[in-house]
Amino acid sequence: MALIKSISGIRGTIGGKPGDNLSPLDIVKFTAAYGSRILETGPKTKEAKKIVVGRDGRISGGMVSALVVSTLRGLGLDVIDLGLSTTPTVELAVPGEKAAGGIILTASHNPKEWNALKLLNAGGEFISAEEGAAILEKAAKEDFTFATVDKLGEYIVNDTWLQKHIDMVVNYPLVDVAAIKERQYKIVVDVVNSTGALFLPPLLKALGVAEVILINEEVNGKFAHNPEPLPENLVGLSAMVQKAKADMGIAVDPDVDRLCFVNEDGSMFGEEYTLVAVADYVLSKRPGNTVSNMSSTKALKEVTLQRGGEYFPSAVGEVNVVNKMKAVNAVIGGEGNGGIIVPDLHYGRDALIGIGLFLSSLSNHKNGMRAFRSRYPDYFISKNKIELGHGINVPSIFEKIQKKYKNQPINTEDGLKIEFDNDWVHLRTSNTEPIIRIYAESNFETTANNIAQRLMQDIKESI
Repeated sequence: MALIKSISGIRGTIGGKPGDNLSPLDIVKFTAAYGSRILETGPKTKEAKKIVVGRDGRISGGMVSALVVSTLRGLGLDVIDLGLSTTPTVELAVPGEKAAGGIILTASHNPKEWNALKLLNAGGEFISAEEGAAILEKAAKEDFTFATVDKLGEYIVNDTWLQKHIDMVVNYPLVDVAAIKERQYKIVVDVVNSTGALFLPPLLKALGVAEVILINEEVNGKFAHNPEPLPENLVGLSAMVQKAKADMGIAVDPDVDRLCFVNEDGSMFGEEYTLVAVADYVLSKRPGNTVSNMSSTKALKEVTLQRGGEYFPSAVGEVNVVNKMKAVNAVIGGEGNGGIIVPDLHYGRDALIGIGLFLSSLSNHKNGMRAFRSRYPDYFISKNKIELGHGINVPSIFEKIQKKYKNQPINTEDGLKIEFDNDWVHLRTSNTEPIIRIYAESNFETTANNIAQRLMQDIKESI
């Protein structure tokens, strides 16, 4: 079906022919290219030849992990296997173990037939575009040499990082466990049949939450619904929050780097406002700059300015957000899809620290989730996509649309972002799927939908 190579890793559907899908041969080839690059560019000490590997709960996870681990060991690299884990946990473990890099086996929010290799550097951050290009070139040339039998890498299972990650969140200076515990929260959590089931219950217990109700808790990769935490996929969570008379609902994606909330009445807090609420809390304690990608709500900019900071947009993609955060010394950042990046913990989207900070802020607000949400502007983002067939010339399409709207302010840093007075629309190809994403924001839902539909029609006409 698809094999996509981007700043978000090597991602594809399982099965099919090599080169067209994420087949076992492709998994070995790209892993070998990554491992060979580590051996070429990293320190030559024994300790520096360690790679951390972790996976989400996907059906294909065990098979993919076995191929990745064996390939790395075949190169002479030692593997520290976290087993079932989360993306942010692996990101923390790489520098924690003084490893040379890491591979996270997850296709994030994609459906069950997908999997991916997300590649990390020694800092536990996604590799740069330049490093990614070098790895792809090495894979294309099959430029790798495997170790002799006496120099095969070692295999170490390490199951300590779940608790280490939780401890880091609980002990983070801005996480107020006493205030959270005092509220005696009852929370429903949708862990979408993946590793959130292993990490969120002990985290919430450590934070002092009184009662946790899990739904879709069996870690089998047979996602009970589309795993992207969007309102249309969280109907069951919304219903359970109301049925259980819970204080809120929490939803994460399969690798637990995205986070969103449901209000006590079953309505959506809004995934865009996860970052807004957390940033507002952090800025109230630690003034400074913020960053989000240009497909995220303008509410973050407004909150930042109100707190005396400066807001900076970045291109879409976690590595782009991180680069911008470093450049402007941001104290908090992330993406409007519910991705929270807290730089003094680590430079990666992390739902666990997001939960700790969100609950700390909420616990100082006495009137419930719905009232808490009303503190922030009520903008609406219409999120749409158009699937791309083979041979579609996206640059040509964008060029035609740019010409049509030449009298409007346009940003071409990442696809096309067009401004209409106080509204905007952002068109870009996805890093993770063969689609064009069309996001439009306005004060009014109807206006946002109309803008998005107008641009979708323009795209279809251009095709």
